Amino acid sequence: MKNKECLECGETVTGRIDKKFCSDYCRNTYNNKVNKDSKNLIRNINNRLKKNHKILSELNSTGKTKVTRTKLYDNGFDFQFFTSIYTTKTGNTYYYIYNQGYLALENELFLLIKKES
Repeated sequence: MKNKECLECGETVTGRIDKKFCSDYCRNTYNNKVNKDSKNLIRNINNRLKKNHKILSELNSTGKTKVTRTKLYDNGFDFQFFTSIYTTKTGNTYYYIYNQGYLALENELFLLIKKES
């Protein structure tokens, strides 16, 4: 019977025949390395969404406000990240980051709105 080696550290694995790691530490370390790229991608997107939400919340204290594109950009808003889109019957498209939304108007203006539950 051949001794198996730990996938993380190379030590001899004892115990069940299908065991792949010598300890919980090695199992966690190995899986963290394997999943690092996908976790970083998700973390970065979530951070971007949180930042966009915070910017809209701070600029829209009344629940309905108009701001310029420049003001959004100056605060670090990134138009590529949003959580949902709502298109009205008249064809207006609202972009939402959770409960904070915006609608592009004329002359580089945006209407900021807060969706009430």
